[in-house]
Amino acid sequence: MSIDEVPSVAKLPTEHGEFIIRIFHESATGLDHVALTMGDMTGPDPVLVRVHSECLTGDAFGSLRCDCGPQLDAALKAIAEKGWGVVLYLRQEGRGIGLHAKIKAYHLQDKGADTLDANLMLGLPADARNYRIASTMLNSLGVSEVCLLSNNPDKVSQLEDHGIKVAEMMPLIVGVGSENREYLETKVQRMGHEIEF
Repeated sequence: MSIDEVPSVAKLPTEHGEFIIRIFHESATGLDHVALTMGDMTGPDPVLVRVHSECLTGDAFGSLRCDCGPQLDAALKAIAEKGWGVVLYLRQEGRGIGLHAKIKAYHLQDKGADTLDANLMLGLPADARNYRIASTMLNSLGVSEVCLLSNNPDKVSQLEDHGIKVAEMMPLIVGVGSENREYLETKVQRMGHEIEF
């Protein structure tokens, strides 16, 4: 077997149980995205899915400015409890603007701007994410109908626009605190997220 024939698929034991990690290379961007799967997803029920955008500060460093780390952890836990499902980890840091711009936006937030205005003040979109790659990954996994762990209706509409049926959107409300309440309120009031405090 040559090195080119070695698949980028392996077991990934976690504190929530053993997942399978698969890497999907997006040639248009040069980014590698991750699918973590558990169990058999070929049954008649919609597959429990979390489409999670990379957040170095929240996922790795435990930042309290957002709810990203707790959402990722809660999604892995929910899938493990159910016994099957998928977490797609998309390399779309900072709602798609990248880490460098995200930290610039943080600086503007420190001065009083909300998360949406901070992006706009930098000449960037409020949310630059595109979920086409998520639909490609789900199709590759044989998943066409999902129960989406999310509070973001834009994910629903984009996935459906790309051929994935969203049978249900299941709220994922975790990690709410004094440090990120304004961030979450901006999501609700200005970006249409469905979060009940």
